[in-house]
Amino acid sequence: MNLRGRWWLAVSMVVGLALVAASCGGDDDGGDGAATDGTVSATLADYSITLDQSSAPAGDVTFEVTNEAEQIHEFVVLQTDLAADALPTDDAGDVNEAGDPGIVLVNEIEDIEGGATPTLAVTLEAGSYVLICNLPGHYGQGMFAAFSVA
Repeated sequence: MNLRGRWWLAVSMVVGLALVAASCGGDDDGGDGAATDGTVSATLADYSITLDQSSAPAGDVTFEVTNEAEQIHEFVVLQTDLAADALPTDDAGDVNEAGDPGIVLVNEIEDIEGGATPTLAVTLEAGSYVLICNLPGHYGQGMFAAFSVA
């Protein structure tokens, strides 16, 4: 390859790398799924909780909750090192929010009507959390999401 060809190859590689680097950054959540401003959107549906971020920095966190289901749900924040799908449950399949070892109830919003959009502001320490709906049978049907705070 002559000098001119090598020059074009080098320029093409630099431009290509710059484009790749630009496309890898620039998301508004810090690039790691963390809420950079401490606001997290949570969507409740029939037997699911979907978060727009999987983590947030330690400190004040505001959950903007939307219940897209027609039925009533609740939004419970638990601090625990247990896996989201492995919380201890009673015979009915519901989590004992305040009585099981290794689970700390942080706060909750009860009786969220379908279509409602309440918020929950909490102060969270670094650690692992699980967000659940703990109405009868809902946790067992998959209404939970893991969340971490760094």
